[in-house]
Amino acid sequence: MSYVGSDAKDETNQEHPIPSQGIGCFKDRLKTAMASHSLRGFSKICGLSEATLRSYLSGATYPTLDRLMLIAEASKVDPQWLAFGQEKTDSIDVKGMDDYAFVPLYDAQCSAGDGAWNEGCRVLTHISFTRYSLRKQGLTPDHLSAIRIDGDSMEPVLHNGDTVLIDHTRTTIEGEGIYILRLDGHLYAKRLQRNFDGVSVISANSAYDKVTVPRDRMHELEIVGRAVWSAGWL
Repeated sequence: MSYVGSDAKDETNQEHPIPSQGIGCFKDRLKTAMASHSLRGFSKICGLSEATLRSYLSGATYPTLDRLMLIAEASKVDPQWLAFGQEKTDSIDVKGMDDYAFVPLYDAQCSAGDGAWNEGCRVLTHISFTRYSLRKQGLTPDHLSAIRIDGDSMEPVLHNGDTVLIDHTRTTIEGEGIYILRLDGHLYAKRLQRNFDGVSVISANSAYDKVTVPRDRMHELEIVGRAVWSAGWL
């Protein structure tokens, strides 16, 4: 399963959702929102690189709407306050919504190379799960995201177009399971299995050969997280 970068990097002349009269205060609101986290820790939570966050904090660049939402969700602040310095006044209080967690579904067109695995990704929508169901599985909403499978290498377990939920806290191999990994600048959904030579990267579809990442190249294998749930059309 491989993906290609789709979202351009932020630039100082790029259009952004923050009006000019609010720009001077945005970096201060961002500092407030991040106050309880280190830069590195917040980078891992929101999925944006440290370099990108530094650029926002300095006022050199400003986030697009999708990245603004990532920052707001990670810091648990009102995105309207983060962008404009004012709280929502027209929100609707829906009874029972506190029982649900909303996990971002990325377009999975993820950039290769350095930086966070979802650097340059776009959030398509959010998938709702009851907090109770996640808690029963030992999952924390802040550490989850979802992407769609591309290709047939994991059939019949996962099909092209299926949605998988990723637990980003599980970045070490725990027995045999399906993981989202980045290798040679591409994302894959594969089974991983430790062996004496390194790690075996295994496709469910027998038409694809097993690949072994040797011990001396293990640093090139990045485990993004473990797949913990999947869904697709029948």
